[in-house]
Amino acid sequence: MAPIKYNARDVEFEIEDFANPGTWVAIGPTAINTFSKGREYETADTTTFGSDGQAEGQNMQIGKTITLEGFRLKDPDTGALDSGQALVEAQSERLGDDSLIGFRMAAPGDTTWEVWPQATYQLSDEGGGNNDKVSWSCTVTRSGPNTTAVKA
Repeated sequence: MAPIKYNARDVEFEIEDFANPGTWVAIGPTAINTFSKGREYETADTTTFGSDGQAEGQNMQIGKTITLEGFRLKDPDTGALDSGQALVEAQSERLGDDSLIGFRMAAPGDTTWEVWPQATYQLSDEGGGNNDKVSWSCTVTRSGPNTTAVKA
């Protein structure tokens, strides 16, 4: 079959539970309504006199981030947040070595997860106006290389 477009809404995102390493929890599967994957490159200038005035360079470092945005989910009876959002919020308060925990994502039809074994989590603004639902967003930043894992 030829490659086809796929729905952004069908991409899955999970955070590793820092209290139970190896346990993965979906991040707001009914709350996320947009995501954006970013890449940042650092380039070394390798231009010399022999470059005859033409710039030369090499990619030396790549950074990856993903921003998840949507709505904050909260149980009106218990006050409990969506379990994935709660883990992101708790992880965003951790510092130093404890600030790193796993993140993974998969597009529809993927048989493997793209895994960021070490990632940091930062919350963005939340809120809303008179006729809005409360917003929620976070940015996940990879630390180190990607890996993959079989998707069960």
